[in-house]
Amino acid sequence: MSFNLPQNFYSSAPGIMGNMTVADKVPQDMLHLVDAHWYQFPPMNPLWHSLLGFALAIFCIIAFLGNLCVIFIFTKTKSLRTPSNLLVVNLAVSDFMIMFTMGLPMIINCFYETWIFGPLACQIYGMCGSLFGCVSIWTMTMIAFDRYNVIVKGITAKPMTNGGAILRIFFVWAASLIWTILPLFGWNRYTPEGNMTACGTDYLTKGWESRSYVLVYGIWVYFMPLLLIIYSYYFILEAVSAHEKNMREQAKKMNVVSLRSADNQATSVECKLAKVALMTISLWFMAWTPYLIINFASIFNLTKITPLGSIWGSLFAKANAIYNPVVYGISHPKYRAALIKTFPSLACGSENVVDTQSAATGLTTAVIEEKPTA
Repeated sequence: MSFNLPQNFYSSAPGIMGNMTVADKVPQDMLHLVDAHWYQFPPMNPLWHSLLGFALAIFCIIAFLGNLCVIFIFTKTKSLRTPSNLLVVNLAVSDFMIMFTMGLPMIINCFYETWIFGPLACQIYGMCGSLFGCVSIWTMTMIAFDRYNVIVKGITAKPMTNGGAILRIFFVWAASLIWTILPLFGWNRYTPEGNMTACGTDYLTKGWESRSYVLVYGIWVYFMPLLLIIYSYYFILEAVSAHEKNMREQAKKMNVVSLRSADNQATSVECKLAKVALMTISLWFMAWTPYLIINFASIFNLTKITPLGSIWGSLFAKANAIYNPVVYGISHPKYRAALIKTFPSLACGSENVVDTQSAATGLTTAVIEEKPTA
């Protein structure tokens, strides 16, 4: 049984000098969104589409399983249902949605070697990528603020409540939605990217009406969170360093090896959580920095963006959705304990089982229970 596409499915528009171009397979109703920049490049080798589709399929499987596990474990386990962990769940939701709305359509497009879902779907696809990416980084910023509040301010800090966490989550989603729907109303637009299998912000149009959005949105979704996170972690590291110095000086005066007590252990636990959050945030910036570089390099004419080059920015950005579950699975003992308790087959070796049982009973833990709120 053969599958016949409409006669006008592929573009018949000739490339420059009569050569085939990367845009030759784009459907007719999508041509008005394709920037003239891409017509100078020949079609990509089909092998690249196959490799990209295969990589995205692997990413989708890991992201779906990993983020669903995070959502399930953090909402199911009573000891993990804390205000701070509402932010973690929100992060997992945004990561899951990135791969659900962007990974699956792109896999199908890689099979056809072009965008097949039409102009409206291209706009929605581009908006979803911006929306969930923005939600992800601002959720991580809120996590950094929470760590700053607990570690730097210590016992004088006002603990986060469920209402406070929900308010922060609402702000993140509302602000992100406003920014990402603006291109639908004329400030910039969402267009096919160089490989023609994904859509994103238009970084090729040279008018300042389009450039200004890329610049301002880049400040909002990248540079501002980066500066706020650096600010938070600078004072976190400063507080940790001062605490450790005081501990060593007191131990030296008392001629003992260590002054570690339950309270001091609590501080150490918070420091471990801060390291987990810092690792997660660092991976996010590693994932999205290539995409930012591509956008800024194009609007400032710093280099010629090729279809193959545009793939890597998109692929690195989508890979962010698989980092967070892995980080929490490795570095969050209480989450790991609950995960293995729910899925015992994931336990590897007797030593891990012992550690898990110990963590589950509270003898060893990497999470401080939330302070009771009035």
